Amino acid sequence: MNIQVAVLCDAATDDNGKLNLLGAFDTIYTQKLPAIHPQCSIALRLTFTNEEEGNHQLHLAFVDADGHSIMRGIDIPVQVLLPGDSHFGTRNFIVNIQQIKFEKPGLYSIDMSLDGRTQASIPLLVKHNPPRTQTEPSQGA
Repeated sequence: MNIQVAVLCDAATDDNGKLNLLGAFDTIYTQKLPAIHPQCSIALRLTFTNEEEGNHQLHLAFVDADGHSIMRGIDIPVQVLLPGDSHFGTRNFIVNIQQIKFEKPGLYSIDMSLDGRTQASIPLLVKHNPPRTQTEPSQGA
């Protein structure tokens, strides 16, 4: 298997095998915690060879820096079956996530495994930027 794309983005679509991405990102800025991110998508584009034909299990885990899950893992059954004249086949996978909650700032990741073997990790940094409080009165000219 070859990973062509593994990204967290605002939205993704598959148009007859073409993977369309909107707003790839790796950092979320929030003024308050816990933070609720309204919507995002995990987009994957994977290429399989004819030696990899058969049934496989793709697993996605969204975890914090300590490896604790922040949402239930996602299991996707993958059947690889290529026509006789093909040497490889490419598949797009899109997982839409809504209202994901981040309790604290820090490093998170989406860890991807195939058949129990780790394949990739998509990093995400959550930064807490509380609103500034006015300590001195404004002085205008």
